[in-house]
Amino acid sequence: MGRLFGTDGVRGIANSELTPELAFNLGKAGAYVLSKDQQRPVVLIAKDTRISGDMLEDAISAGILAMGGNVIKAGVLPTPAVAYLVRYFKADAGVVISASHNPFEYNGIKFFNGEGFKLDDDIEDEIEDIILRNIDVNSHITGDKLGRCLEAEEDALTLYADFLKSTIDTDLKDMKLIIDCANGAAYRVAEKVFHELGADVTAIHNDPNGVNINERCGSTHPAELQRLVLSSKADLGLAFDGDADRLIAVDELGRLIDGDKMIYICTKMLKEGNQLPGDKVTATVMSNLGFHRAIESINCNVETTQVGDRYVLESMLKTGCAIGGEQSGHIIFLNLTTTGDGILSALQLIKAIKTSGVKPSILADEVTIYPQVLKNAKIKNENKKKYMTDPEISSEIKRLEGIMAGEGRVLIRPSGTEPLVRVMIEGKDIEQITKLAENLASLLTKRFG
Repeated sequence: MGRLFGTDGVRGIANSELTPELAFNLGKAGAYVLSKDQQRPVVLIAKDTRISGDMLEDAISAGILAMGGNVIKAGVLPTPAVAYLVRYFKADAGVVISASHNPFEYNGIKFFNGEGFKLDDDIEDEIEDIILRNIDVNSHITGDKLGRCLEAEEDALTLYADFLKSTIDTDLKDMKLIIDCANGAAYRVAEKVFHELGADVTAIHNDPNGVNINERCGSTHPAELQRLVLSSKADLGLAFDGDADRLIAVDELGRLIDGDKMIYICTKMLKEGNQLPGDKVTATVMSNLGFHRAIESINCNVETTQVGDRYVLESMLKTGCAIGGEQSGHIIFLNLTTTGDGILSALQLIKAIKTSGVKPSILADEVTIYPQVLKNAKIKNENKKKYMTDPEISSEIKRLEGIMAGEGRVLIRPSGTEPLVRVMIEGKDIEQITKLAENLASLLTKRFG
């Protein structure tokens, strides 16, 4: 068995790679590590709508209970709800059972600490080491030392909905919204929040059956949402992913507003409201050149990290940045919560639109998105990082950037899972950058394949 924890928890095909046995062992190991600081840790668990969620929830719960930990089962809720509720219930940890935007046959398990942040790498490593080395941490406790499932004194969904509503100080009575819940974890709470704030809400893909999560819907497949926004003359469309930690929006003209554009729009609002410490925003190396130009135009600067929301968060915590995120729509408002939250991001986007007094399309058009071309170079695994110090590759990158004369950029990064190096070139002329990317990928393959 290889490494268990990726950048976003443990994932795999449910009952094949991510088995009940593995979930049970994750529960045991997690409770063991947590119990070092707390004699009887309390762990809050939520899940998305996948058919395998019940199986994995019961398995990981059994592991926690077997170690003397207590469990609060919060039911179907978005990932960011757990980040909020662990703090509200003063739990020692949270567990989310979800594979985000992946197809229904996949599932995942990720942990949050008692402060609502994803577990530190060293704690994940300790849990993983226990499982991979097959260490028996179970003291085979009996009697009253066993854990139990606790009943939450208050309704978790309502608590989370009330928190979301508290992040916006205006009603939405003049807003007509279409929301796509991806048949996932947002299917109850999203409609509730927007309806209670007064919006005219039409919800689509909010009838989960265990196997239709993310199926041609949600933030990765927004085409139907785009058509409905146009045909119904809605003010805005909002598409979430399976665990509702991402958002992709649609303006009144039916055009997509991606993460880069949303981050710009909300950054501008925060700056104008004197709520942007250091005039900084955090984004990954994949953020569009047009995004950087737009941020510069409002006299702000971008802190750039490697790809992955955990790296965005790490940077934000170090710099005190209030907003950061990715093109995919995973946006963190660190002044409001500890992780990406699709519904919260939607509320902040709406607030920015209402504050500006102009239509979403006008705000979105302040960011000119440059075309991006991605090409893969087939590279031997042992050679995946050699390009970094290769004089010929360095020289070629400088030559290409010279050709684009400041109106483009070259980004090369190794795949984390495949024998590939990914070449991304961004610029104004799609035909030009496509040819440049193909040539650079061929050169990489020739030298290191």
